[in-house]
Amino acid sequence: MATAEGWRARAGREGGLPLFRAAGIPVLLAPSWWLGSAVIVVLYAPLASRISPDAGGFTGLALAAAFALFLGLSVLAHELGHSLVALRLGLPVRRLRLFLLGGVSEVARAPGTPRHEGLVAAAGPLVSVLLAGVFALGAHAIPTTDAVWLLVAQTSFANAAVAVFNLLPGLPLDGGRILRAGVWAITGKRATGTRAAVIGGGLVAALLVVWAVLGLLDGAPDRWLRFGVCLLTAWFVVAGARGESAAERARAWPEGLTLQQLVRPVLQLPAESPVSGALSAAAGRGVVLVRADGVAAGLLDRTLAERLASTSPHAPAEQAAVPIRPETVLLADEAGDDVVERVQGTAAREYLVVDLEGRPAGVLRREDLKAALESR
Repeated sequence: MATAEGWRARAGREGGLPLFRAAGIPVLLAPSWWLGSAVIVVLYAPLASRISPDAGGFTGLALAAAFALFLGLSVLAHELGHSLVALRLGLPVRRLRLFLLGGVSEVARAPGTPRHEGLVAAAGPLVSVLLAGVFALGAHAIPTTDAVWLLVAQTSFANAAVAVFNLLPGLPLDGGRILRAGVWAITGKRATGTRAAVIGGGLVAALLVVWAVLGLLDGAPDRWLRFGVCLLTAWFVVAGARGESAAERARAWPEGLTLQQLVRPVLQLPAESPVSGALSAAAGRGVVLVRADGVAAGLLDRTLAERLASTSPHAPAEQAAVPIRPETVLLADEAGDDVVERVQGTAAREYLVVDLEGRPAGVLRREDLKAALESR
């Protein structure tokens, strides 16, 4: 059984407290979620007592805690909507995190088409709309406007608010992703869609700040709460939009560059070759190690090979081989943006490039691609 120290170390390493897996996706609870829930409890308890006088004291706190829990579960369902659609479309999902301002589904690879982008983005708000409808029907079925009715009605309103806010047309919100998908479909360029959605994100942030300032000028009862929440949310939107813009620049293939210019020559050697000999023969080239039956044992990992050669120079080179997986094989005529997407979404140092007939045509090293992108 893990110790408390082990759990804390794991939570810090993974960005949150691991809760469980949903559809195989790790669900994590970020430390900031507790802060957000505490604020909700503090604000909700007096409201429950005001609407239902018999819900004072412990009952009011219990209802406030239940509302915070319902809201957290609603956000979880919203993010699961994104994640399940992404998995259905063949997009791997690393994890799902709940934090102060909501949640995020960390899809390991960006959608490859505008349609997939739009479907993944729309899934979350659709779940929130359905939840808002279910809780609204529940509130309608409760005959009296007591504390329980308030809990159900507020949960319905919260889900509706989550759906509406997320549909605003600006990154990193779902509406921004839908906007990007639309512009992408029209122009045929994902980068153009990203630029339009980043501008939308800036407008959303500006409107939030304006609304916060208007609350101060009008002397609204909730002006300071509105001011704080709006500024925090505006910062989140701006930071997310900037992150999306940077990610788009990082995945763009440099103009005028071809894959063949980055690919290193490839050499095929028997898998049983001495590792020291394989290192000498490589001389800056990629090495495919082939067994006696003609099956590739993998690519020679130079770091592993040097380590093995220092202690056992005559050991079979196959012991320093990295298996060739489907995701580490690139086609010689593959589009540049797809190459960047593949490399960024796969943990590997080298990628085997094959021609249209499946024959090894070269090896692309991650470091070479990184240098080309940075020099741009």
